[in-house]
This record gives sequence, structure tokens and C-alpha cells, in this order.
Amino acid sequence: MPSRSLADWQLPPGVNRGLWDYVQDPGIAANYDASLSGSSLFHLDVAFVEQHCSGPARLIDLGCGTGRLLLHLAARGWSVLGVDLSAEMLRVARRRAEQAGRRVDLLQANLVELQGLADQSFDHAACLFSTLGMVVGQSARQAVLGHAYRVLRPGGRLILHVHNRWFHLWDSPGRRWLLADQLRRCWGDPQAGDRTMPVHQGIAHLVLHLFDKGEVVQLLRQAGFRLVEVRPISLAEDGQLCCSWLVPNWRAYGFLLAAERPQEKVAASGHSAQRGAQ
Repeated sequence: MPSRSLADWQLPPGVNRGLWDYVQDPGIAANYDASLSGSSLFHLDVAFVEQHCSGPARLIDLGCGTGRLLLHLAARGWSVLGVDLSAEMLRVARRRAEQAGRRVDLLQANLVELQGLADQSFDHAACLFSTLGMVVGQSARQAVLGHAYRVLRPGGRLILHVHNRWFHLWDSPGRRWLLADQLRRCWGDPQAGDRTMPVHQGIAHLVLHLFDKGEVVQLLRQAGFRLVEVRPISLAEDGQLCCSWLVPNWRAYGFLLAAERPQEKVAASGHSAQRGAQ
């Protein structure tokens, strides 16, 4: 996909003006790792991937950014493909891989439109750092999870991170947003859960969809996944919630989720045929 200016009506599915400007900005990509280097999530999510995904194996990183997970796994013998809408992010990822002497495959594509990837061609998948929340529109987010399910082999796992909408209870602007958002939900507004973020490095109108636990679990199950673990995480260095028994789904900053494409069942008629042959 070429890097160029588009009219709003030309924007790809699941992409609004703010996200398009974000992925096209070379300054965002160049400073991405430095701007987030203090985030505890950078270590928590990689450890969560390693906990739930056996390897070395073949993994697709949906929204790979500058290749953080790709490089980590490639150094451990994994075969990895990173997909991102941003040519600028992929340019940084490619340079980092070359400098590290690691083999990583990269693909510039919209996560909503991955029909070109073959069915059941990956052992595991990841969609980290709230990438799914940056996809605009519920149907577009469902399409991303549908593609993730489709490209996984039976028994393969998807590791997902989302931000928690209820975390915004704990500050005044957040409470005002939650109140307005609850009204939008009552009215059936399809944009309920979307929050326009503060101007970031000169990029305005960047929208992030904030999930509650029930919503993201439902989306995964609708796509066909079986839930393996939902882990509430905090902003603490170790990601642990203090007094984790106390309303964790309201206090969590976000969730790390592990979901599995179930193993395919052998048809009952097939069993009968085998017994008859014996």
C-alpha cells in the first residue's frame, strides 16, 4: 500500500483519518520504541506469549510495529511474519532485524483485509499493545479476529492485549467520558467504547476502542476461539494488581488474553467407518 494522502472516502476499512495520519508519519515510527521504553507492558506481553505459545514455531504478529516481538522470537529460532499497515514502522523493523542479523518476514497490509494469507498457515498469532483497539468499527475488529482464527492451525493460540474501559473510573475526565459513553451504549451508538486520544506527536483524532472484559471475551468466542486465560494487568512494573481479588475487572489497566483455535473433531461417521473396517 503506497504512502500517500487519501480522501476520507478512500481510507481502508477499519481506518479513520487519525489512524491513517499516525501510520504514515515517519517521526512516529522513528521515536516509537524510545517513547514507550518505560512501559512495563513491553516485558509482560512477551513473557505471556512465551508462557502460552510452545515453540520454536511459526508466528504471525498482527500489528507488529517496529518488530519488538519478532526480533525476540527470531533470536530463539522462531519463524515469524510481521504485518502492519505502516510502511514507516516496517522500515524500522527491517533495519533493526538487519542490524541484529535476524530473519524476519514483513508484510504491509491492513489487518482487516488479510484474505491473501493461507488458511491454517501459522502455529500462533499475536496482536499486542492495544492494536485491536486502534481498528475502527466493531465489524472491522471482528474481521481481524476472524482472520486470526482462519490462519491458525487447530490448537494454535492467539495472544491479545486490550485496554480496559473501566480503568477510567479512577480519574475525573475518565468518569465524564464513561458517563457519556454509557449513554451512547443505551442509544445503540456503534461508536460506543471509542475514545479520542489526546494529540500525540502532532497527530489528532486518533481513536482507541476501550473494551471491558465481557466484550473482548465475546468477540473471541464469536470468532470461534476457546479462552485459555484472561489476565488483568496493572501499571505496576510487574503488572500485578494489588489486592487482585478486589473488583479486578474494574481496576485493571488492561487485559492480556490467551485464546486457542480448538482442535478439529473427527466426524462420528468417520469413527463408525473405522470400527466397521476393523
